Amino acid sequence: MDKLTTISAGLFMAADVCAIVSLAMPDWIVTSVGGETRLGLMWTCMTLYNRPQVCFTPELQPEWLIALICIFVGCICITTTIILLASSNWDRNVIPYARWVGFTAMVLFCLAAVIFPLGFHVDEIGGQPYHLPHSHQVGISYIMFVLALWITVISELFAEKVCLPQF
Repeated sequence: MDKLTTISAGLFMAADVCAIVSLAMPDWIVTSVGGETRLGLMWTCMTLYNRPQVCFTPELQPEWLIALICIFVGCICITTTIILLASSNWDRNVIPYARWVGFTAMVLFCLAAVIFPLGFHVDEIGGQPYHLPHSHQVGISYIMFVLALWITVISELFAEKVCLPQF
């Protein structure tokens, strides 16, 4: 593999890890009103009145379910891209496929980033689409997902050889 392909594969791997970790944690939307509530796409955790923390799988609104599906399929696409980039050591003809699969992951992550804030109207939050109330904040999981999105964009630029650093 040439240097740009190696850099691209490494960045895609970092993006995949960030996206998977963001899905695993329940810190997409956080609030400390009436206790501590952490809303996530896979888990929701609540601590009410100094009681033990209770975590459960939430019933997702359609907007958040679509965002979850986009992120999940995007992670599969990124993993496939990494495998294709690694296999380009033996067959250089797979690189165009890796680029397209990586591009698909980038588009899916962008869709999830646009669709997720539509769900701010859920009863647990009480906001409007794209507008959180002042009592709620985005958490570290959402920030890690946005980081995964940006790393995916940069990885795709390296895979397409658009961003050519000087070595």
